[in-house]
Amino acid sequence: MSLNPPIFLKEKEENNSKFVEIQQSQTTSIAAEDPLQNLCLASQEVLQKAQQSGRSKCLKCGGSRMFYCYTCYVPVENVPVEQMPLVKLPLKIDIIKHPNETDGKSTAVHAKLLAPEFVNIYTYPCIPEYEEKDHEVALVFPGPKSISIKDLSFHLQKRIQNNVRDKNGDPDKPSIKRKKTEEQDLNDSKSQDASLKKIIFIDSTWNQTNKIFTDERLQGLLQVELKTRKTCFWRHQKGKPDTFLSTIEAIYYFLVDYHTDILKEKYQGQYDNLLFFYSFMYQLIKNAKCSGDKETRKLIH
Repeated sequence: MSLNPPIFLKEKEENNSKFVEIQQSQTTSIAAEDPLQNLCLASQEVLQKAQQSGRSKCLKCGGSRMFYCYTCYVPVENVPVEQMPLVKLPLKIDIIKHPNETDGKSTAVHAKLLAPEFVNIYTYPCIPEYEEKDHEVALVFPGPKSISIKDLSFHLQKRIQNNVRDKNGDPDKPSIKRKKTEEQDLNDSKSQDASLKKIIFIDSTWNQTNKIFTDERLQGLLQVELKTRKTCFWRHQKGKPDTFLSTIEAIYYFLVDYHTDILKEKYQGQYDNLLFFYSFMYQLIKNAKCSGDKETRKLIH
């Protein structure tokens, strides 16, 4: 008696396997076309209504805007603030904006609108003083000195210890006393909380960003590099790879990785609403391109 299964069973298994592969391939293809589709977002009905009614007045400056005022950082009249989501973040965010960055084209304002208690935006050359707190602040910027997010706590702890050594480097202090003091301070430093309190982002085109990055007030800070991801931004910078993220994307992806790599918690969409405006605009632009609707694209731009 043959131990091989009947031929028709083999064919059925092969067909099932092919069907699963096709489904997985289609799912991957759809996700690639619309990477923002699986976000846990609040209802965007308020934005849909605002888009249909057109531009509205900013209640602060009176300017005519779409969805929000990018100079006052508030939603416009036909987007009630109580219908917008508020996002709670695990740390503070400072955004340093290049003076030549067009306000209406920047996505940095999305973070200020959706997490106002946690986000501050400064226009260069206005930069806060970070020197005294360089052990709890980091700058998101790629480069040879950059570290990964998962290594943040280790390097912040090293900063604490180095600051202690620098403080005890007084040559006039007797060497034995200085050594005891240093040992005590180093022991104390190990018990200090080596956690990130604030993260800094530069908001500018990549051609403009070097002016801000090389500012001496940022040079001493720990640099963090994000994992490589593709942007969904509709204003792609010519000559730059599609891994150059918009500011709101960079903020979002940093927080997602921080949540899993540093907080060691499962990510369940806690920061998805940071993309509340971004994902809506992305879909509008995508639909407008498909339909050739130039008016919709003008509203967003």
